[in-house]
Parts: sequence; structure tokens; C-alpha cells
Amino acid sequence: MVRVFELNGKVALVTGGGRGIGRGIVLALARAGADVAVNFIGDGVQAGVVAQEVRGLGRRSITVHADVSDRLEVDLMVESVVRQLGRIDILVNNAGILTFGPFLELKEEDWDRVLDVNLKGQFLVAQAVARRMVRQGGGGRIINLASIASGQVGIGYPNLAHYAASKGGVIAMTEVMALELGHDRINVNAIAPGLIESDMTKGILEDTEATRAVLARIPRGRVGIPADIGGIAVYLASDEADYCTGATFYVDGGWLAG
Repeated sequence: MVRVFELNGKVALVTGGGRGIGRGIVLALARAGADVAVNFIGDGVQAGVVAQEVRGLGRRSITVHADVSDRLEVDLMVESVVRQLGRIDILVNNAGILTFGPFLELKEEDWDRVLDVNLKGQFLVAQAVARRMVRQGGGGRIINLASIASGQVGIGYPNLAHYAASKGGVIAMTEVMALELGHDRINVNAIAPGLIESDMTKGILEDTEATRAVLARIPRGRVGIPADIGGIAVYLASDEADYCTGATFYVDGGWLAG
């Protein structure tokens, strides 16, 4: 029987891969056969545990430290991955931060930090990896993480002006990247998660009233888990998604449909 969505022989880099959605994506790619570099910032303990989980699945894995908003660190990260794993075929731009603040009280430094990580960071990593993909030949897959809070679907979310702006920018950037990189056989798509269980959403999910209100809007009747995002990432990274580029895939349990 022919297996679909196989990533055997592929090398992936997942930013922010040590926890939450990032971890779910790392493990899904590894189960599909990819070797995975796990990017982290901080002490790296969680990233190390995830890398060991990948090795337990019979795949190669390394951890690579980098602040994605710093070009020098990004360039060194990409060089390290290529040196240790040979190439990069798949990039998942997952690293991001989420903070809340009323628009009238939002501080400039909070705006800058969210945009630096969520938008500039994705630009820097994608540019560095895409340049490498062009040089090595053979095409590639770039998957950017957006959000249903991107403002692209006519729905706004209070207290998230900076976050929504960053994720809306990711979707716009994804479309332009797809146009420019298509001739090099590099497919670029975005995944826009709904509410997913993670460290970033812990505060929301601990609020029982808020959680009930959210669940009332989700036809599937549950909050998402990181594996839900890992599944669509594997598809977009696979040969079966060869004709998919420039698109945003909303993974929200039907939230936006309602």
C-alpha cells in the first residue's frame, strides 16, 4: 500500500519548536519521516526534551538557539542546521508571542516586541531559509503561522491590535512570498489556528466562563490541541500539497464558519 504524506529524507526547521503548537508540529513531522531542527530561545530544556522525543521516533534532531527577531542569530541558526543536518527542505515559522492590552493603553514597546517576533521574525527566518533553498535546488516548503485573529476574515478581537496586525501581516507576506518563490518550486502557505491548548492560551483556558463562551462558538465542541496543527503542517510539507501555495488554512474547529 502506498503511504501518503511521507517526509522521508526531508529536513525541517521549526522555530519555537520546544513547546505548545511548535512541539506538536515537530513530532508530527518526525512521525511522517522528517529529521527536525528545533529552534528555541531561553534555556533550551524543553527543546532538548522534544529533540529527544524525535530521536526516539528514529529521526535525527538537533536544537538550535536563536532570537528570530535578530538577523545575525537567524543566519547563524540556518548555517548550523545545514552544517549538522545537511540541508533544509521544510521551514515552519512558528515562533511567536501573545500579549493582551486595550488599544488606548497599548505601550509602544509592547507593539514593537510583538511585531518584531511575530512578523519581522518570520520575515528574517523565511528569507534566510528561502535563500538556502534556492541555492541547494529541489524546491522547498515554507509554512508561516498566522491566526484567526489576523483581521483578514472580517472579525476583530478586542485587546489584540498588535497581535492581529502582526498576523495579518504574516498572511499578506505569505501571498507575496508564494508569488516570488514559485518559480524556484518553493511553496509558501500559512496556517491560521483557532484556540489551541498551549502555554500562550493557558490564561484564557483557565477562565471557565471565557472557555464556555469560546466553546459555544466552535461547532466541533472542543478546544484544539497542538496535534491538530501538526496534521495540516505535515500535509503542506508533503508532495501531495505540491499545487498548494499562497493559501491560508484556517484550523479552528469551525469557529469562523459560525
